[in-house]
Amino acid sequence: MANTGPVKNYLAVPGVKEINKKIEVSSFYIGKYLFGIDILLVQEINPYMELTPIPHAPFHVMGVMNLRGQIVTVIDMREVLSLEKIDRACEHRNIIIESEGEWVGLLVDSISDVVEINPQFLEPPPRVRGMDVRFIKGVYKLEKELLMILDIYEVMKV
Repeated sequence: MANTGPVKNYLAVPGVKEINKKIEVSSFYIGKYLFGIDILLVQEINPYMELTPIPHAPFHVMGVMNLRGQIVTVIDMREVLSLEKIDRACEHRNIIIESEGEWVGLLVDSISDVVEINPQFLEPPPRVRGMDVRFIKGVYKLEKELLMILDIYEVMKV
């Protein structure tokens, strides 16, 4: 996927709302929770790979990987959201996004679907015991579950 540059979409850029415009969201699980981010932010999705640790890195940075010559910093979304730690398995995935000219991998438990949503129907994030909800922009009601939309800009500030 090509570099999207500054995305003109309210889920990707804070403060911009386009009422009644449906958008596509890439959804994934972290624990039992379904999350999503604007698909325009996603460069690619890769299986979990061995990482090179970074000495003295912040708690949420797992390490770096070489992805076809591009150095990618991988962050553990369980750590960011204050969810319990688990052993990594083959179904874990890295969602590669671009942030300020650098590629970043968001380590998640598993990938779900691409979901089309209408941002007009987003609701405020709920208080979830044990989860840091400052990283959640809002919640969208799907037919069978809730989709929590991640605020990638808040995640990248950690």
